[in-house]
Amino acid sequence: MRNKEELSGLSLLGNTGTQYPSTYAPEILEAFDNKHPGNDYFVKFVCPEFTSLCPITGQPDFATILIRYIPDIKMVESKSLKLYLFSFRNHGDFHEDCINIIMKDLIKLMNPKYIEVFGEFTPRGGIAIHPFANYGRPSTPFEQMARERLFKHDMQ
Repeated sequence: MRNKEELSGLSLLGNTGTQYPSTYAPEILEAFDNKHPGNDYFVKFVCPEFTSLCPITGQPDFATILIRYIPDIKMVESKSLKLYLFSFRNHGDFHEDCINIIMKDLIKLMNPKYIEVFGEFTPRGGIAIHPFANYGRPSTPFEQMARERLFKHDMQ
């Protein structure tokens, strides 16, 4: 069990008066200390109800977002991540932009060893778009891992 000092930077977890953002809100993301920074392991989040808006038509776009990362010192708190992803609901950006924005915001928050974000957007107009973005910390084995996973991510 974590003590209150370890969780002192978290304001959303356990808060029953949650306010849902109506606009893109990267400031809502919160992190906590990884208790196992010496271990390399994946954390995976699946958000099957992601919504954003087409920047041209204003029509809603729906996706399943998959986030996988190998933490270092910090980890993203899941409730803040849920609220952050919800903040895209009224945000107008192309699919590819949303995926890259999510990845860059999480890198800024946590500085992970490795991260990848994949968006499986539902078809609109007969075409589904599935953008993938990843990052491996430069000058580490994770940089090469990112390159390899990028080139092989959709080779089924």
